[in-house]
Amino acid sequence: MMASPGSVSPPPRCWAEIDLGALRQNAALCRSLAGPGCEMMAIVKADAYGHGLPEVVGALSGIATWFGVANLREARRTRAASNGSERGILVLGPATPEEVEPLVAEGFSGAVSLPEEVAAYESAAARLGTTARLHAVIDTGMGRMGCLPDDAGALVSAIRSNAHCQLEGLASHFPSADEDRTFTLDQIKSFKTLAAALAPGAGCQIHLGNSAGLLGFQGEMTGMTLVRPGLALYGISPFPGEGSGLCPVMSLKTRVTLVREVPAGTGISYGRTFITERNSRIATLAVGYGDGYPRQLSGAGADVLIQGRRCPLLGRVTMDQILVDVTELPSVARGEEAVLMGKHGDGEITAIEIAQRADTIPWEILTGITSRVERTYC
Repeated sequence: MMASPGSVSPPPRCWAEIDLGALRQNAALCRSLAGPGCEMMAIVKADAYGHGLPEVVGALSGIATWFGVANLREARRTRAASNGSERGILVLGPATPEEVEPLVAEGFSGAVSLPEEVAAYESAAARLGTTARLHAVIDTGMGRMGCLPDDAGALVSAIRSNAHCQLEGLASHFPSADEDRTFTLDQIKSFKTLAAALAPGAGCQIHLGNSAGLLGFQGEMTGMTLVRPGLALYGISPFPGEGSGLCPVMSLKTRVTLVREVPAGTGISYGRTFITERNSRIATLAVGYGDGYPRQLSGAGADVLIQGRRCPLLGRVTMDQILVDVTELPSVARGEEAVLMGKHGDGEITAIEIAQRADTIPWEILTGITSRVERTYC
């Protein structure tokens, strides 16, 4: 029986293509850079940087032995996607008071900065008759969480002295590994010295390296037992312009919905911030800031790829649509594909380029792509 026309789903207006093969290739490169005996914690917070948490976790099975998330909800989604095959799932930030007991009950790992946090985990673990898995975080320069270096001994002792707590990890975080090499080298040295003095013992994971640390300082990271790549997994180097061997995982695409001929002197989009100087052919594309295409690209010299050629963005980005100049193309058809981020023919627009034009960072570009954008996987 043929489906009625109303029951057939048309192609998406805006979609993100996720290359899971590229993801696994990047993960294998990160593992290789980490060196022998060093495990990998894949950072999958914020829906795996907008790539889709369940699909990314499933694709990394057998490569990543740990996963890093931002909260209890993400930890639960990760556990469901991994079928419990991982060694650990770490909630990277401080737990809310309401999250502590379920984190302990469900066997997730928590990051702690202060003895009072340890006490909260201990109390929950005692009630449940189990052990809280804890990673002591030392603030070696990030200033966001963690105990100060002089207080690290007290924090570790608070965990070790408690029968219901396990010192599972000793961690810190880079604030500027992609910007300040001298500070970062000093930070690595300080963390190594602290870790040696604290003598956390066998089985305690020692971890500091994010993507920038892994790509830029792997020769300095001896003694670490765990690395935490995030951006690099998704194929983007935190060092723009430097070859890294990484392959972008996401391409962002949309469709041409309208092509119009307009005369010189026509105002384009809200505010009429762009006025055509010639007779022009203008294409309307089905994407806007409601999909995560940054409004900050308005008037910033951004392009999209149609038929492999760069077509300038004109005027302001609106919630659901943008307008581009296709005058130089021989012809453009409604329904035709346009690439906002990714490759087409000999052309490429990267997340780094978009971020630079929008005066932001590639992390925000990836995580800002909204749920309205359909993800497809290959």
